[in-house]
Amino acid sequence: MNHPSTPVAPKVVLITGASSGIGEATARRLAAAGHQVVLGARRTDRLADLARDIEAREGSAFPYELDVTDPAAMESFVAAAHDRYGRIDVLVNNAGVMPLSRLDALRVDEWNRMIDVNLHGVLHGIAAVLPIMRAQHRGHIVNISSVSGLRVDPTAAVYSATKHAVRALSEGLRQESRELRVTAISPGLTRSELTGSIGDGGVRDAVEGQMGIAIPAAAIGEAVLYAISQPDDVDVSELVVRPTAQG
Repeated sequence: MNHPSTPVAPKVVLITGASSGIGEATARRLAAAGHQVVLGARRTDRLADLARDIEAREGSAFPYELDVTDPAAMESFVAAAHDRYGRIDVLVNNAGVMPLSRLDALRVDEWNRMIDVNLHGVLHGIAAVLPIMRAQHRGHIVNISSVSGLRVDPTAAVYSATKHAVRALSEGLRQESRELRVTAISPGLTRSELTGSIGDGGVRDAVEGQMGIAIPAAAIGEAVLYAISQPDDVDVSELVVRPTAQG
């Protein structure tokens, strides 16, 4: 494996959900390491600010409006990056939502939103980059799952279902690939805006009460950097990154 001081050739890295949290932290870390980051999210003002900040620090960033639930928008995002740079080395499927609730609360719209963003969004990303990566005979897809993809807790049944699916999808794609690398990264409690999507006040308070032990989003950015920095014949298939104090 690469030693931390070993230079890694700059890569073109597409990041979904890049306007905050893990996506933003990953973009900052990869840009600081010399990679060219393509930032996708719906909040274009946040993306523009992030790109300006990265470039002020002598990094390379290209912001692009993206709704991962729309296959055409994902195809446009990928095409714009490919047109600009001539290749796509890495896709980080990071966009996600986490409106936790008990199943008997029947928050069906929230269930569907989680499936659309957390699962369909990942599938749309894979579908958009796979033909390009196959033609290049190389590429790396990093899917951000969750420790909820390794376990199931009350109020997290649907969220866990989407994250279990992301891990299964990652492993299936890995097995189908001999030239492409696939990594599933499962964060534990991480400081981000995810808790803001929890509409059930009691559940939100309970989750926020656990966030005192949360790790910074930058820790996940470091995990992404580690995975993509390995030689092409080394596939870091799965990483679990969580607070030491998390049960």
